Amino acid sequence: MPEFDSVIRSRRTVVPEGTRPACVGIRDGRIEAIRPYAAELSAREVVDLGETALLPGAIDLGTGVHVPGQELRESYLRAGEAALRGGVTCVVASPAPGRPAIICADSLQLHQRAAAGTAVPMAFLGGVTRGTGPLDLADLHAGGVVAFQGSLSDGGAPDMAALEDAQLRKAMAEIAALNALLVVHAEDARELGTPPVSAEQRPPRAERRGLERVIAAARVVGARTHVAPFTAAECAALLAAAGAVGVGLTAHTCPHYLCLPSEYPGPGSPARACRPPLRSDANRKALWSALLEPDSAILTVGSGHLPAIGLYTLEWSLAALWTAARKRGLSLSDLARWTSQAPADLLGLGGRGRIREGFDADLVAFGDRAAQTVPTSDPSPYAGMRLTGRVERVWVAGRPTRVAPAARAGTAEQAGTAEQAGAGGPRV
Repeated sequence: MPEFDSVIRSRRTVVPEGTRPACVGIRDGRIEAIRPYAAELSAREVVDLGETALLPGAIDLGTGVHVPGQELRESYLRAGEAALRGGVTCVVASPAPGRPAIICADSLQLHQRAAAGTAVPMAFLGGVTRGTGPLDLADLHAGGVVAFQGSLSDGGAPDMAALEDAQLRKAMAEIAALNALLVVHAEDARELGTPPVSAEQRPPRAERRGLERVIAAARVVGARTHVAPFTAAECAALLAAAGAVGVGLTAHTCPHYLCLPSEYPGPGSPARACRPPLRSDANRKALWSALLEPDSAILTVGSGHLPAIGLYTLEWSLAALWTAARKRGLSLSDLARWTSQAPADLLGLGGRGRIREGFDADLVAFGDRAAQTVPTSDPSPYAGMRLTGRVERVWVAGRPTRVAPAARAGTAEQAGTAEQAGAGGPRV
């Protein structure tokens, strides 16, 4: 009998040590062997990708899944399909906006049932709001949430009201006792006003003030905290200072904050709905600088997919991030670290996020030199942009999956650069 279920070869396999030619042997959904590219391994199926890169599948943190007016089951099915097209092999769903919000064991079970059998595995964040008690957190943790999420403003939903300082410290203490992680939307409600101002009027000072509150609470309690999304580059010094005094604070950002300056999108662009909003081109460049600092506290980069406000980004985020990273001379190893390795480590998703023996065979064939144009009719903030990088094939737990034709929309060709199609667009 064949030694492996399947073997995948690539001359550019992204393993934790770097990118090298390799042959990956898969059995029972796991990576059982990594050998030299030309190694003769017996398998029922052999795939030779040649120069197409082989990446670990992305893990998308804090994905907003539920589409208003749509059945929860349908929302999860569609999110799974979009994830596959974007090279995401594990979605970590936000507790809100969703109906119902994931704030108790019963609502968690409802979401778990709705997500059963989706194209990619779904993990869940448990919601923290004003009425959340220690038993709710314990039940959610026992039910399988991989972390918790709360907001200092309107980053969640009506079911997840903004946390005041006392509530934040209390939740942090209870989550720390569970040895779990708290993800926080850190814009400060008082700086935004009541009702909250429009997306264009959400100033960086709201993020700065919220970050100060998070740091103060985490310093007292000693809780592991991840700020998501982090957008205001002027706050990078606050992140670094928190680490210097021993606060376990890290951060997450999204490709649209790294790729799209506020000067770019037109009045009707979905990018206008971002919360926090897109910042200036100067901020975008400074955010890259903060991300690339040695020992940066900005660990993870994810789609920020949030259809509840019209932000559909799962399908294009990996390519958008790579377009901008490649221009800056960065490597596929950097891409894998931000989108796969760091999220897996942060959330304790053992066996995911790396191409390594003993890990799940969640793999992506990525044409990192292929260009594609996002259709102008696409509901994403990348509509009309020409991106470098295309998901060619995806394996989830070693099983080959079909990438829907929608991922092939637009033109595709070999290209050394990528920019906005037509005149006047941003160079990411």
